[in-house]
Amino acid sequence: YSLYSGQTVVLILNPRDINYILDTWRRYSPNVFPGVNTIFNTLANQPDFKEIDFSDFKLAVSGGMPTLQATADLWQQLTGNIICEVYGLSETGPLATFNPNGQTTFSGKVGIPVPLTDVVIIDQHGNPLPYGQPGEVAIRGPQVMQGYWQKPEETAQVMTRDQLFRSGDIGIMDERGFIELIDRKKDMIVVSGFNVYPREIEEVVAQYHKVLEVATIGVKDEKSGEVPKIFIVSKDPSLTEEEILSYTKAHLTAYKCPKYIEFVQELPKSNIGKILRRHLKEQQ
Repeated sequence: YSLYSGQTVVLILNPRDINYILDTWRRYSPNVFPGVNTIFNTLANQPDFKEIDFSDFKLAVSGGMPTLQATADLWQQLTGNIICEVYGLSETGPLATFNPNGQTTFSGKVGIPVPLTDVVIIDQHGNPLPYGQPGEVAIRGPQVMQGYWQKPEETAQVMTRDQLFRSGDIGIMDERGFIELIDRKKDMIVVSGFNVYPREIEEVVAQYHKVLEVATIGVKDEKSGEVPKIFIVSKDPSLTEEEILSYTKAHLTAYKCPKYIEFVQELPKSNIGKILRRHLKEQQ
């Protein structure tokens, strides 16, 4: 669409090169900037970013992973623009939902289905769930794949009897049709029978003023089955484990509080900047 409408498109080949992004921003003064939460967060925490002229900037589009409230708040404070979340997967062409124009505050939702597309929240048996109840996000539309190439068994695992594609994401739909993503189904942590979603912990920890980035995984525990472990990239070297434990205890239910905390220099990320929780799990 950008090329079709005559816009100049600048491709950032290495989104980890923040200095290059800053130089490119100064050169082109973009109207629209797409990215993922980690890119927005890293840019917003760069001292030089605060000096950029954002008078031409109109829209930030976020996808690939949920945008944290702390990131959205800081981004709006610096640029004067909200982050607009969209949602989709490679199997959905890739767009499935979007937030309509005109929003003045960050909603924390990925919007409503794109035209000709059905999005349904389903239970483990493929049955639709009522508004406000969490379940798996399932998608049907002309842009959704027919199946994985020459992999009928894998295809059968992700397609329901109604030809809805199981996304593997847990979400909630409100009565207006807006969808909020909770987390990836496979990343859910089960603590003594209670479901704990990593994003909920990350939302809280990311609000702490000394935290730059955070990721959460579940690790085995003899008593509880699993317990949360968080990995933190700090802004301030004075940050301690005791600070985080005290902060999370004040903002989270006891069983959701991290049992283990590890400080790291950086978190494993994909080529586009998505945090790779599975890599953290593999290292345990």
